[in-house]
Amino acid sequence: MQINGSKALVTGANRGLGKAFAEALVARGATTVYATARNPERIDIPGVVPLRLDITDSASIEAAAAEVGDLDILINNAGISTDAPLLGPSTDNIRREFDTNFWGTLNVVRAFAPRLAGGAVLNVISALSWYAFAPSSNGYAASKAAEWSLTNGVRLELADQKTQVTALALAIADTDMMAAYDIPKLPPSEVIAQALDGLEAGKLEVIADAPTANVKASLSRDPALFYADIPAALFG
Repeated sequence: MQINGSKALVTGANRGLGKAFAEALVARGATTVYATARNPERIDIPGVVPLRLDITDSASIEAAAAEVGDLDILINNAGISTDAPLLGPSTDNIRREFDTNFWGTLNVVRAFAPRLAGGAVLNVISALSWYAFAPSSNGYAASKAAEWSLTNGVRLELADQKTQVTALALAIADTDMMAAYDIPKLPPSEVIAQALDGLEAGKLEVIADAPTANVKASLSRDPALFYADIPAALFG
């Protein structure tokens, strides 16, 4: 997959990683970059085409797909975290997380898949796809685990039309979602550079930081060792 000369679409492009993705695609020579959001009037990225897209609304997805037509690169970045525990007083926010992170991502892939033959999909997952950290992140973690699984599944289902499917996994980037945490964070531009380099290299998975690499490596080990000291397991 070559970014230069491509036609790309980014979900959740009004801020954070989505905005950085759109900027980087323009800088790398993509011919057309659709930067999408529920409120496209908030998108202020030079060189992109703002487009309304609510990934939890099937009509909005179908309208965007019809307007865009054929596509080379689809980047599923849009997602939410609501700090929902699994055993809290309500499951409403867990459902919101799944509606966005799992169902929204899947429905966007389903809508654009016929337009992506020979192209590529990149899904932004999380280190939390592979472990649970705190009650307030458990709903999000479950939805991201499901998104990782759907990424692997659609990769198989799109193989016959030669559509590459890549996952970007990361733990801590300097975005609005992580603003409340006073810890070292990767600049979004660094995460995106790794992701797009991996996309062009044909990688199936891009691991953006050391904590995520440590989590992934722990999956073959006794989970009791990991959960006995999560900070040490994450940061070494």
